[in-house]
Amino acid sequence: MINFPTKKYLKSSDYFNDYISTKDLLLKKIDQKILNKIIQEILNSIKNKRDFFSCGNGGSAATAEHLSCDFSKGSCTNTNLNFKVFSLNSNVALMTAIANDISYDDVFSYQLNRYGKANDVLLAFSVSGTSKNIIKCTKIAKKKKIKIISFTGFNGGVLKKLSNYNINFPSNNFGIVEDCHLTIMHFISQYIRNLRFKSSSKIAKVNF
Repeated sequence: MINFPTKKYLKSSDYFNDYISTKDLLLKKIDQKILNKIIQEILNSIKNKRDFFSCGNGGSAATAEHLSCDFSKGSCTNTNLNFKVFSLNSNVALMTAIANDISYDDVFSYQLNRYGKANDVLLAFSVSGTSKNIIKCTKIAKKKKIKIISFTGFNGGVLKKLSNYNINFPSNNFGIVEDCHLTIMHFISQYIRNLRFKSSSKIAKVNF
């Protein structure tokens, strides 16, 4: 486990440098084999016209929304990619209705149970890996034979164990772990776009 901070800082430059160093260290420790398997799973699911669902709480909810945006628009622009990505965080009216009338623990699982199909893909973000609504959603995913790709922090929690594929950043710092999740999301989105770009000669002229 990489803890940060472990002391009090009096200079912002010192905190900045150690913050960035910690994040870089975590990113460089990623298991590249697992990352490649995740990319191949996503590419195979796109090829087989599967749907993708994302979810998270707090800052991870923003990452789940961000993924839906970047995969749907960013990855598909100037390529032959065309796939559907739904953030289970998107429909505020539905989420609050489920939370109010049933339980907040059901805000994601209720939706996935209605809309998910076998061999679809769930991308779940949870720093602790123990959020009740995320765990309940992954259990529904397993029941419906939906593939589970998760991104966690700390020791990965229950979510890591329930997932088909997991990338864990062993740190106790929520901000750094969430930064790492966003970095990996951007990497995957841009890499698959790069693979399917229509003209290699024009890549340098396009804003990624």
